[in-house]
Amino acid sequence: MTPLHWKLVIDSSDPHAQADFWAEALGYVVEDNSALIDRLLGQGYVKETETVEAHGRRAWRDLIAVRHPDDPYQEETGIGQGRRLLFQRVPEAKTVKNRLHLDLHAGPDRRDAEVARLEALGASVVRRVSEPGGEWAVLTDPEGNEFCVQ
Repeated sequence: MTPLHWKLVIDSSDPHAQADFWAEALGYVVEDNSALIDRLLGQGYVKETETVEAHGRRAWRDLIAVRHPDDPYQEETGIGQGRRLLFQRVPEAKTVKNRLHLDLHAGPDRRDAEVARLEALGASVVRRVSEPGGEWAVLTDPEGNEFCVQ
């Protein structure tokens, strides 16, 4: 079997704010889909109301992705072909615990500094865990999605 490309899609009330947070948190880049959007607008396939200006360029109003800066991407669309998080606008707020979460691996000597950096970006510490199997901090992003820093 040929391996499949994938992305993790995260529901959001403000996809652009979430993308900015996670791009800073992970050292990723916010994808630039402006060439694709401009082409589709020019061809009449999408409306201006489906777009916004973000980072000085046209972006989708309800979708935005971040990708690892070293991974390949399509220059004509800006769509990453590697490690990606896609944030999509949904009308409802998060209400229960995540069934899936990210673990960020900073290492024991960098964990506290990384947690402090993420708090400065808008994350909140939920609890710190110390067990025989390891230590980590459980945090939430600005919209309440849980993640861990190990």
